[in-house]
Amino acid sequence: MKNLEISVLDLAPLKEGKNYNDTFKDSLDLARHAEGLNYKRFWLAEHHNMKNIASSATSVLIGYIANGTEKIRVGSGGVMLPNHSSLIIAEHFGTLDALYPNRIDLGLGRAPGTDALTAQALGRHISNINDSFPQQLYELENYFSTENETLVHAFPGEGANVPLYLLGSSTDSAWLAAEFGMPYAFAGHFAPEKMQIAFEIYKDNYKPSEKHPEPHAIASVNGCGADTDAEAQKLVTTLQQAFLGIIRNDRKPYAPPIEDMDALWSVDEKALIMQKLALTFVGSKDSVKQQIIEFKEKYKADELLINSHIFDHEARKKSYTIIREAVDEINNNQ
Repeated sequence: MKNLEISVLDLAPLKEGKNYNDTFKDSLDLARHAEGLNYKRFWLAEHHNMKNIASSATSVLIGYIANGTEKIRVGSGGVMLPNHSSLIIAEHFGTLDALYPNRIDLGLGRAPGTDALTAQALGRHISNINDSFPQQLYELENYFSTENETLVHAFPGEGANVPLYLLGSSTDSAWLAAEFGMPYAFAGHFAPEKMQIAFEIYKDNYKPSEKHPEPHAIASVNGCGADTDAEAQKLVTTLQQAFLGIIRNDRKPYAPPIEDMDALWSVDEKALIMQKLALTFVGSKDSVKQQIIEFKEKYKADELLINSHIFDHEARKKSYTIIREAVDEINNNQ
């Protein structure tokens, strides 16, 4: 049985009392910590018009993280391709590959990563996304290819070693990833409901490609590890407060943990948020280990992409250490 791989998803969260410069420094420090723990990759996600998420200029931030680390793969989880020209993305990531060879990943999504008004400001045309997105993928693959026979070429970019990953939160993306023969990452950290069926569709219908003869399913989940279950349950309230802000349309910098979420949310809000955060590993190392074992048996994922919204930076780093130790024990006991 293959070992379960683990990676980091970072949204560069802005926290109370900090500025964007602090946020980027924390992201780099976290990437270095993850590298020391042998996490496979460190991905950043494109979002726009969200005051508490600083990863809007995703390719710029990828360069900053790659420059400050040595071996960990760095990439996008993901770039929302319909927000951009395929040529520009090929040039950006071709440049990153030239600067940091064999370390850059390009995860691609079709969602806007923002609200409808901001999507319009990005020049995005909502009406034809489903038709144009597969075409954009073909264009992007062609720009990276050395067999591009069109008159338009990506320099840097042509011949770059930048693996493409398809991201999604629905079964539509699973069918597309299978058709293209691409690795597939599902956004279970905020949309867990369809992950199992999406992975089944992806693996059952996978068409092997030259670069990826076997399917590779990546599960994006939330993780909050601590010395005790009680401490972890408190730390995860930062994530719960963030989701409460989303459903109330009141996005604020990430807040410190609190003792009792019931003082903040209603019964209905709690039910919705707990549903959205169902794929969140919370607890001590032993508790997290058992949760991951059960998850692995159910979802058959090849890799975990772990998002950890913990307010205290050192506690956040410790959470990734605990998760690493838990996964190592699982892999060693197979």
